[in-house]
Amino acid sequence: MKKGSILENVPIVDVGAKGKSVARHEQFVIFTEDAVPGDIADIKLLRKKKGFGEGIVTEIKKFSPDRVQPVCSHFTYCGGCSWQNIKYEAQLRFKEKSVVDAMERIGKIDVAGLQPIIASIRTEYYRNRLDFAFSDRRWVTNEEMYDPNFVHEPGLGFHVPGKFDKVLDVKRCYLQMDPSNRIRLSIRQYAIENNLSFFHLRNQVGLLRSLIIRTTTIGEVMVLIAFHRNDEEDIKGMMDHIKNSFPEITSLYYIINPKANDTMYDLDHILYYGREYTIEKLNGISYRTGPKSFFQTNPFQAEILFQQAKEMAGLKGDEIIYDLYTGVGSIALYLADKAKKVVGIETIDEAIEFAKVNALDNNIANASFFAGDVKYIFNDEFIAANGKPDVIFTDPPRVGMDKDVVEQILKLAPQKIVYVSCNPATQARDIDWMREHYNVTRLQPVDMFPHTYHVENIALLERKS
Repeated sequence: MKKGSILENVPIVDVGAKGKSVARHEQFVIFTEDAVPGDIADIKLLRKKKGFGEGIVTEIKKFSPDRVQPVCSHFTYCGGCSWQNIKYEAQLRFKEKSVVDAMERIGKIDVAGLQPIIASIRTEYYRNRLDFAFSDRRWVTNEEMYDPNFVHEPGLGFHVPGKFDKVLDVKRCYLQMDPSNRIRLSIRQYAIENNLSFFHLRNQVGLLRSLIIRTTTIGEVMVLIAFHRNDEEDIKGMMDHIKNSFPEITSLYYIINPKANDTMYDLDHILYYGREYTIEKLNGISYRTGPKSFFQTNPFQAEILFQQAKEMAGLKGDEIIYDLYTGVGSIALYLADKAKKVVGIETIDEAIEFAKVNALDNNIANASFFAGDVKYIFNDEFIAANGKPDVIFTDPPRVGMDKDVVEQILKLAPQKIVYVSCNPATQARDIDWMREHYNVTRLQPVDMFPHTYHVENIALLERKS
């Protein structure tokens, strides 16, 4: 086998890291995309490395029984719902297996306590936030590229996977409830009709840069537009158009971002119209969230996630609980009725301010919240001031916990640790660091992200006697 070889009738046998398909030609493993386990395909070998190769599917010779027709017309190029061509029951099977693989391979963990994965109650229109990018020239398909009558148009949609400066113009997205699609399409149309320039990422020119739409299960909507420069007349025109066209919008923001990157946390978020926040409600608890706040992306499933984490902890009501990476206090407030005291820590100042207000809104008096990097604030002095935790809940970003945080947890030696993670690989790594002192007694995968390879997992760690 050489680079460029066409391998015929290769069975697709599994899914691997980042949702790629795993093919096996005799004893040689090939990672590819656009295939479903159970397919038999011809594959062109693009790269050959020690022990494995990478390739692309040139033809599907036999379709897998787990293959279905994607509902979205953008499936081929978008990449946002990369498993939309796989039956949902099979997706759940693969996700559960990915948790097992990470725990056994990385964490060296006995998975006897694994519970069956919990399916998402929604497989479409489940996200509460979508981030879109403007581009002065939308992504062009191969067919369009060779069409002599094709005319280039601007685009408003998602970055094409692997191509940071290419944007797929999205007509309809199945990830977020209305009025998300209507708002995006209206903004695009207004911009074109009024000759507002779309951003060119490589050249760093253009007015319209990005769009964020956030929704809640009770019908509130937040819209934020990032402009590359402070063109007051054009900005006012656009913002007035959005305000007047969509009176259901709760909060309308904009920012000016002249930087070379898209990070927004260090920029002023200017409230143009409405409230400073939107409200989400889960199991009777209300949460205010602002433009910089993180909240679980699938709120319909978040209530199940929180309830599972709470039940796994087996709280008696007399415990001091720490909630690391608390965000707007989402898990902390959910636990408060079963705790003596809850202490939440979060990096983002705005999120902590909302967490404090959320506690007041819900008449929760036994929760306190602190802003700061968990790596630095979670120290001996902090523990002395707030009490030694009996149970620690932790829900870190995808990169997992810093080694210093893990060492501090081991030093405190709480009876139980409930670790919620959107990345089983880094979760397993962190658990491996604690393996000498804790047993993993239960694992509960929860599907928060249908039609993607991502999976949420809750691990219960109990201190060894």
